[in-house]
Amino acid sequence: MSDLLRLVEEARRALGRLPAALDALLGDIDEATARTRPAEGEWAPVEILCHLRDEETEDFGARLRAVVGGGGELPPIDPERWAVERRYQDARLVEVREDLRARRQASLDLLATMTPAMLTTSRPLGTRWRLSGADVIAAWVTHDRLHLTQLAGTLARLWASRWPDLLTGYAGPIPYPPPPPSSRAGG
Repeated sequence: MSDLLRLVEEARRALGRLPAALDALLGDIDEATARTRPAEGEWAPVEILCHLRDEETEDFGARLRAVVGGGGELPPIDPERWAVERRYQDARLVEVREDLRARRQASLDLLATMTPAMLTTSRPLGTRWRLSGADVIAAWVTHDRLHLTQLAGTLARLWASRWPDLLTGYAGPIPYPPPPPSSRAGG
């Protein structure tokens, strides 16, 4: 049980850092850059934030509530479809950041109510998984970190692509291939 208490405490701290991490990464990004994809088939910064915003309540928050509340099978989600249907590319970055910040605070408040006993129950997710409350919380932190990595890589590629004549590759491997010369900004 003490491990579950530690999980919740550490997860609350880690999840609570997301808004500040996003502020640090995106503090002065303009709307055009926020909508630029680092490579074909990859998400732009604003799409990554929209995904985090929607997952906050429709995936992790909803699933945690369902598990600890004794709901039935967990409903499926479709983030790729959401990106298109909800027009993530058209969202305003500042609005998405503020909405995500508010949703995250509500999630942190929810986590503050969790007890170890609540986190041991589990519910089926399709035929492949059976998630406990503890599983959802641990995956939530991992999800944040994966998307922070994705966002940092996207921003590195977008920065390097702005300076195609400079040796930005000296910094190390840059995620995503550079765009073809004809599609480079200023190129």
